[in-house]
Amino acid sequence: MTNRCFCCARNCGIDRSSGKSFCGETETVRIARAALHHWEEPCISGTNGSGTVFFSGCNLRCVYCQNYDISSCSKGFEITVERLREIYFELIGQGAHNINFVTPSHFTEGILKSLENIELPVPVVFNTNGYDSAANLKRFENKVQIYLPDLKYAENDLAIRFSHAPHYFESACEAIDEMFRQRGPYVIDDDGILISGVVIRHLILPGHLENSKKVIDYVARRFKSGEVLFSLMRQYTPCGKVAEFPELQRTLSDEEYEEVQDYLFESGIEDGFLQDSESASGDFIPSFNGEGVLKES
Repeated sequence: MTNRCFCCARNCGIDRSSGKSFCGETETVRIARAALHHWEEPCISGTNGSGTVFFSGCNLRCVYCQNYDISSCSKGFEITVERLREIYFELIGQGAHNINFVTPSHFTEGILKSLENIELPVPVVFNTNGYDSAANLKRFENKVQIYLPDLKYAENDLAIRFSHAPHYFESACEAIDEMFRQRGPYVIDDDGILISGVVIRHLILPGHLENSKKVIDYVARRFKSGEVLFSLMRQYTPCGKVAEFPELQRTLSDEEYEEVQDYLFESGIEDGFLQDSESASGDFIPSFNGEGVLKES
């Protein structure tokens, strides 16, 4: 019996029991870091931090990825499903407000097994690049409380150029619709911590402000106030393979960010988050050194 993979919008159908798909991974779960993370949106990081599990490989592999070492350079450690389950409880024991799966789609099978027959006392966050299969997301219903998708591109020519992802926008919108169907309007507790809902993230790329405006237009049309949170990110820092893409070899200017920010304010979107200029720094990229991955002897 084969393990053909249809976990994401690529629908590659590769038998990952015997080989690797576009994401660069077999069926064996690999992660590069499992630790408290304080640099997510405030309602996710809270005061204690988000219990992030950074999975190796990626089904998108953007040329500018800040996590390039793990998304495209095969950095990470193989673990069992049992060890993955233990990690959840270790992070919860450290005070994590949630368990945050970072780039998890291509390890759907292992993650679902790890969640069988357990009830976590904190929400599960599905932190994804947005290039997901709506059909695959249905398998996470009642297992994920918070969806944290990127909506990177409204212009598919950029998706192809920077992420080799045809039909990105259509796929991501269909996926986000499924996420919202499952969770409905967001819910934040009295301590300001998100316990259920969808947070749509968008990273502004230098020189591509029209793409960002089109993303904002879509979110403003699709969702009403109080339904989803929108996070406008200015943290772009040249990373990965940007040497091959001259327009990506700089951070955003203040003028670029202010133009998109003003457009957001005029869009009618009221619920969400902004970032300041200090966010565009490599200091906020975690070290993928295996922290929290292997069991201490």
